[in-house]
Amino acid sequence: MTPPLAIRQPCPPGVCICEREQLLGEVGADLRILKLNRQAEKELLERLENVQSLDELEHLRRRLQEQLGIKLTLEPGFNEVRTMRGIAIRLADQPGLCRKTRQTIPAAIRRALERRPEIAYRLLDDHDLLRDT
Repeated sequence: MTPPLAIRQPCPPGVCICEREQLLGEVGADLRILKLNRQAEKELLERLENVQSLDELEHLRRRLQEQLGIKLTLEPGFNEVRTMRGIAIRLADQPGLCRKTRQTIPAAIRRALERRPEIAYRLLDDHDLLRDT
């Protein structure tokens, strides 16, 4: 017999936009995102903050997609990139993804990029800054 799936506790009413109850009410809905409970989120954020290379960051991005269904995009912003804020880190809208989590994942990645700027340089290189000239 398998233990029941540990899912995220509900947010206080009116505080979050995660639509958790709607997701739980849908038949055949993708409930993978609810596996990201508070403890798992802390571990994820720690791992994202301590990333050592762009390859590791890409690996984590793929794992987020595979295991939780979270679509994360990392790319240079539309305008000039002068600081880490110029790098666009976006999570696709998804039912079940907590408002707080939508903010903490990009913040953890920004802290990692600030700590290891060579990752940001490699990201900029991979997106070829001179592509439109």
